[in-house]
Amino acid sequence: MLLGEAKTPDEMRLYAIGDVHGCDDLLAALHDRIDQDLALRPIEDHRIIHLGDYIDRGPNSAAVIERLVALSAKDDRVLCLRGNHESMFLDFLGDPMEGGQPFLRNGGMETLASYGASLGRGFASMRDLIGLVYETLAILPVEHRQFIARLPASFRFGDFFFCHAGIRPGVPLDEQDTHDLTWIREPFLSSNADLGAVVIHGHTPVKTPDVRPNRINIDTGAVLGGPLTCIVLEGRDYRFL
Repeated sequence: MLLGEAKTPDEMRLYAIGDVHGCDDLLAALHDRIDQDLALRPIEDHRIIHLGDYIDRGPNSAAVIERLVALSAKDDRVLCLRGNHESMFLDFLGDPMEGGQPFLRNGGMETLASYGASLGRGFASMRDLIGLVYETLAILPVEHRQFIARLPASFRFGDFFFCHAGIRPGVPLDEQDTHDLTWIREPFLSSNADLGAVVIHGHTPVKTPDVRPNRINIDTGAVLGGPLTCIVLEGRDYRFL
C-alpha cells in the first residue's frame, strides 16, 4: 500500500506529532492548532498520535510527560508511542550499569534536571549512577514512570502504520521487533518497497517533512530549532500543521 492509495478509516481524521524532546511550549501550541483545526473542520472521529521521544535534550521533559499523562487520561483519542529515548530512560532506571551512560550522554541530564535532580557531581562510577537512580526514583512521579513503561511501540489505523523510528522491510507489520520500531534507520530509510502500509515515523531529523511513497518522516528537529510538525491524514489526503 502506497501513498495516494492508502486511506484512513471512514469518518476518522488522524493527527500525528513528531519528536518533542522536551519542547513543551511547542507541544502546547501544536495541540492548540489541532483544537482549532477540529473546530473549523468537525469530523465524527479522530486520533492524536504522538510518535515518541518526549524527553531528553530539550528544557522541559517533565512538563511534556505531565501534559501527555493528563491529555491521555482525559481523552482516549490521545495516543502515545514509545521512542528510543523513553527506552533509554527505562534502561537507566532498571540497569544503571548498562543503561546509565548511554542515557546521560544522549540528553538524559536535561531530563533529570527538569525533574529537579542534583547534577553537580560526576557520574563516572557505578556507585554514582546507582545513587542517581535512587534520587530519580524518589522525585519521578509514579504516574510518569508508569506512563513511560506502558507506552506501546506501534499503532495502525486503516492503511497507515505509526511508529517512532520505522520498520524492518520484509518483516510483516504484526511481527516487527520493538527495538526496530524504536531505533531502526537502515535499511528502512533507503527502502522503496511496499511496506504493507504507509509508515508515519520520526527519529531521524529532517528540515522539512520527508514524504516518500511508502513512508513519511515528520521529525523536523524541534529541539534543534526546527518546527514541531503534525501531519493530518484524512481519507487519502494529507496536510501539515
